Amino acid sequence: MHVRRLTARIRQFGPAIVLVLVLLFAGVSIWQWWVVAGYLRQQARDASEIYARITAALAEPSPGVDAGVLLSLVSDIRASGIPLVITTSAGTPTAVANLPFDAGIDDPAVVGYVRELDGVHEPIDVPGVGQLHFGALPVARLLTRLGIFQAGVLLAALVVGIWAYRSAVTRDRDRLWVAMARESAHQLGTPLMSAAAWVDRLGAASTSTEEIANHLRADLERLQRVAQRFERVGRPAKQERVALGAVAERVATYFQPRLPRHAHPITITVAAPSAGPFVVGDAVLIEWAVEALVRNALDALSGRGGHIEVVVEAAHGCAVVRVGDDGPGIPADIRATLFEPGVSTKPGGWGIGLALARRIVEGVHGGRLEVESSASETVFVAEIPADDVGA
Repeated sequence: MHVRRLTARIRQFGPAIVLVLVLLFAGVSIWQWWVVAGYLRQQARDASEIYARITAALAEPSPGVDAGVLLSLVSDIRASGIPLVITTSAGTPTAVANLPFDAGIDDPAVVGYVRELDGVHEPIDVPGVGQLHFGALPVARLLTRLGIFQAGVLLAALVVGIWAYRSAVTRDRDRLWVAMARESAHQLGTPLMSAAAWVDRLGAASTSTEEIANHLRADLERLQRVAQRFERVGRPAKQERVALGAVAERVATYFQPRLPRHAHPITITVAAPSAGPFVVGDAVLIEWAVEALVRNALDALSGRGGHIEVVVEAAHGCAVVRVGDDGPGIPADIRATLFEPGVSTKPGGWGIGLALARRIVEGVHGGRLEVESSASETVFVAEIPADDVGA
């Protein structure tokens, strides 16, 4: 239980952990750059001082000055921290400086350390003395440790980032499955509730049986279309000529007798040039998208009433469907993410309808779906390339 809770915590704060690791990596990189830059400045100064002292010694006429300068330079080099070992031509150590451990010249560990130094740097031959074996500067060892630390931080950031990304994808996929289940229940619920209401009317004998039969037939046809919609999920879209005007009229005709008429009444009108304009696509999916836009407008007017206007027209080589309502508009803080799955302005909403509509219009039919919203109205504009034959 504790492990599961810890995993959930890490998954929740995964992006924050990645951000902290990246900032840590950046901070170490900046500090490393500062150390290297400072060391290079100091090296330039030290080399310039050595050059100046040698030049001054060569210009000094007094005997013995040059030897003193050379001795002082040796002392400065020993103080630099570079590990140094001088050996005879036979490999016997004769002088050491800055060893990383305490040992005398005769210690066998010094001979082993010489082999270690030679594995990194070729020794320097010193005529009349033997060979000079040397190691790295202290700053080089520091940079190596920093590099290893940076690699570890970067690797941890990558691992946590990949894990957090996969967790987010899994979470979004689970949420999408739940949203699809809710959408299917929502799609099926409307005609079922409507059919139940018409059956009640039939029992009350307040409406003609022919009218009730027509409404029940419409509900059955809608149930069939809902089943066809979910059969389309994951399958290639059909390519057939679709009259957008007829689609809009069919959607409005279905909703018309089911709109609230007494408390907070809602009205819907359609303005379309006969059956057209025509597009090439999947009629079932296109009707699904138009219905999702109309249903979104109904939800926006729920509890307050208003008017929904559906306008179908041809413009700039596209068939355009405009679904507008005089509701409260869309909050500015969610406009940028309005078409993402899970984003909804309704309490308890799953935000799948508009995401599906955009997927159908843009992903399947190569069109465009945008929203124009103000404090007094909201208009969704769907554009699909028109069929040249039927345009």
